[in-house]
Formats: sequence, C-alpha cells, structure tokens
Amino acid sequence: MTTSFLFDGPADARVTIMLSHGAGAPMDSASMNATTKVLAAAGFRVVRFEFGYMAARRNGERKPPPKAEKVIPEYIAAIDDLGPTQGPLIIGGKSMGGRVASMAADPLFEARRIAGLLCLGYPFHPPGKPQQLRTAHLIGLKTPTLICQGTRDEFGDRYEVGEYGLSDEIEVNWLEDGDHDLKPRKAISGFTTAQHLQSVADKVTEWVNRIAP
Repeated sequence: MTTSFLFDGPADARVTIMLSHGAGAPMDSASMNATTKVLAAAGFRVVRFEFGYMAARRNGERKPPPKAEKVIPEYIAAIDDLGPTQGPLIIGGKSMGGRVASMAADPLFEARRIAGLLCLGYPFHPPGKPQQLRTAHLIGLKTPTLICQGTRDEFGDRYEVGEYGLSDEIEVNWLEDGDHDLKPRKAISGFTTAQHLQSVADKVTEWVNRIAP
C-alpha cells in the first residue's frame, strides 16, 4: 500500500520534517494541524502520514491502535515512499508517532537516511502507570533527538523524565504547564498554546541548524 501524505510548507525548504500521529487521533487532528502550521511558517517542509489502522478509520473501520513495535515497518515504508528529499530529513511525530520513529531511528541515522528525530509529547509511560516505562531504547539512542514536552504531561512530566538517564543525544524542550498536547493553562502559567507552539518552532529551528548546518 502506497503511503498517502499531507504536505505543508515550502516545497523547496532546506529541511523536511516527517511526522506521524498519536494513538487516538489522525494526522490532521487540531493539535497536529496547529503544530504543522507553525513549523511550515518557520520554513520547514512538513510531511504527515497515517499508519494503516488510522487510515482505515476514515473508511469506517474501527481498528484499535496496534503495539508501537508492529508499525515500525510502516514508518520505514513511508520514508521509502517519500523518496529522496532536497536536504536533511527529520523524522518524528506526536506521542505514539514519535515513539515509533524513535524505535526506527538509529539504523536510519547510521545509514545517513535521516539527520534527527523530533518527538512532540513523548509517551514515556501510560497515564497513571509510571512504572511501565517506554524508555529502554532511549538510554543508548545515537540519533540527535529533540523532545518537546509539557511540564505536566501525564505521559511523563518534568520530574519523572529527569530521573530516566536518557541518552546525551536527547534534548528535552520543556513547555511550562503544558499537557500532552503542549497546551498550558493560561491563568496558571501565563502562556497561551500559540506561544508554546511558536516556542516549539523556534527551538526546532535552532536545533536543526545545530545538528544539520
């Protein structure tokens, strides 16, 4: 099955960012649309795709999310279907999409097919189950990685993540009072979602210029 893509941002952008969705929402969810918009405005070519189970939901099939490991081949197939990019390729995604990309990343990085990994709200553990960590492969990760995470994300907050001993290649960009969609409570944090997303775009730009000058 050929991958269907959504493209945003300039076609001649220096850097392409490929993103997939979280476990329960499609590639054009409100959260992914908003994040894509700011990344595209920052000059990135953003490519989105869906795993098969989510694409099937568009045709009325209510398929549950498979285990993340099961869809790694689908992520790699999407990279193959995209074909050569003009410049460096960053892979990643929201929540589960970022997790799947992280499990596929090192062989792709070693083969020089990707330049880095971008995770938006990484699901370090299921909500309410901090002992069920999804971090084993992150300890020795060799791919340059940026994780944008809300400080009150129920899948892994600032205090928990600081104890995980993640690879030195992983940089975490904390968004104050952000939830799993990076949304803050303005009355508490003083920030808006739009401000946080612009902060993400600015950080991604700075990070990409560092890892892929």
